[in-house]
Amino acid sequence: MTDTFEQHLNEAADRVTVALDALLPRAEGPEAHLNSAMRYAALGPGKRLRPFLAVEVGRLLNVDERGVLRAACALECVHAYSLIHDDLPCMDDDDMRRGRPTVHKAYDEATAVLAGDALQAVAYEILAHPDTHQRGSVRARLVERLSRASGPYGMVGGQMIDILAETQTFDISVVTRMHRMKTGALISYAVEIGTILKDVEDHVRRALEGFAHDLGLAYQITDDLLDAIGDQDEMGKAAGKDAGQGKATFVTILGGGGARERSRHLAAQAKDHLDPFGARADVLREAVDFILDRRS
Repeated sequence: MTDTFEQHLNEAADRVTVALDALLPRAEGPEAHLNSAMRYAALGPGKRLRPFLAVEVGRLLNVDERGVLRAACALECVHAYSLIHDDLPCMDDDDMRRGRPTVHKAYDEATAVLAGDALQAVAYEILAHPDTHQRGSVRARLVERLSRASGPYGMVGGQMIDILAETQTFDISVVTRMHRMKTGALISYAVEIGTILKDVEDHVRRALEGFAHDLGLAYQITDDLLDAIGDQDEMGKAAGKDAGQGKATFVTILGGGGARERSRHLAAQAKDHLDPFGARADVLREAVDFILDRRS
């Protein structure tokens, strides 16, 4: 990973954090406890990888920066809400996230549920606002696609399969479907934002769709590997939970070596999809390497 890539990643994270800080409700009034929990979840430490992808694709396509940044903030709100709910005792029951207490531990379970609900609502409020794009049809498309990516056909549906994986035996096709829904759908949306905000040719759209499709699955396979062999202190959360719960993952089905080879193959395919953009997509190519090499 080059210094230039780190600079792009950190700059995008900083810009999204500043924008989110302005868009989220302040911890004031009788509901201050809720707003504080929302801000704790959304503004805390994190790579902001999904917003980074949105910003970088926007840069690649020369899309208006304000619209991209607002849509990226909406996406980060949905991602933050999903992590709050994912950590709850009725889901993964995690006490630590990104090296600090999860929301239900820092606050309480009821507040965590409400904070997640509220962050999801704020996401759609951001997208629906005229500041995101002057055309209502474009804003409606952003809302529609995020709903699709985060609901029963995407992230939430994938989470349901993940829960069932604790008690049912799934083959590689179901595990692949689960990962494409649970993780890949929001990554695909991050890349799609730029092609919604600006009209692009079909071959450009298809190339970016293919890139996101392979990148999302490679990301989740890397997550499976980290859960199996990663360092808990480096990850900032518990390791070895999948095996402990008897879940089917790429690692349990293919073995560590097979899972690693599958992720490398997907990474190579993701980069191939960027060929039409030449050197202008070099930062996105480095993002693929970053995802494969990450330790958290």
